Amino acid sequence: MNLMSGHSKWHNIQAKKSKTDAQKAKIFTKMSREIILAVRDGGPNPDSNAKLASLIAKAKANNVPNDNLKRVIERASGSADGANYESITYEGHGPSGVAVIVEAMTDNRNRTASEVRHAFDKFGGSLGVTGCVSWSFDQKGVLVIERGDLDEDKVMMDAIESGADEFEATDETFEITTAPDDFDSVLEALEKLGYSFIEAEVEMVPQTYVTLGEEDKVKMQKMLDLLEDSDDVQEVWHNWDEEE
Repeated sequence: MNLMSGHSKWHNIQAKKSKTDAQKAKIFTKMSREIILAVRDGGPNPDSNAKLASLIAKAKANNVPNDNLKRVIERASGSADGANYESITYEGHGPSGVAVIVEAMTDNRNRTASEVRHAFDKFGGSLGVTGCVSWSFDQKGVLVIERGDLDEDKVMMDAIESGADEFEATDETFEITTAPDDFDSVLEALEKLGYSFIEAEVEMVPQTYVTLGEEDKVKMQKMLDLLEDSDDVQEVWHNWDEEE
């Protein structure tokens, strides 16, 4: 268990929590594609479908109502919805060489590639080949608990005993990191102990972060906004230090 301080995710979480209802609806629409594919590939039971279990945890962290989740899973179980969707990952650089990974799910490769390339080109970035930046990221399970009135020592011990790799306490959160293969078991163990999460998913975590000048900050944010506006884009990972 590594207790050393890492890069706090609270800034990003605050941004997610402040999203409008329309933006939250868009997030769930995107997540529905992932859930449909997960059910198609591994069945509707999260106990035997680790991918689905992870997506349910992620949806709950984004405050998706249980009824909505249930409807999507039932629809995916009883139909061929999502049969034409496929996952594609793009890699490239944003302004000043920021490393960017874009995870998409699409039923039209050409449309998605065009939208992603346009976002990079418009704001001073460049789309690269597979592997050009992913080497500088580590895949990790990330669980974030709102601090509230929780006792830090107890949460830390629960995380250790559940199999977590790292624990970081900030003023507002407890941030728990796991190996990707341990994410589901740690999540399940902590849920059984009564914890709920404001972030819960396997992420691409940068090994190092870069800072930007004021002009490139604006370009980078506009690029991220444009990528997020695409219905096909599921996640965008980058190593821009947004807390600078």
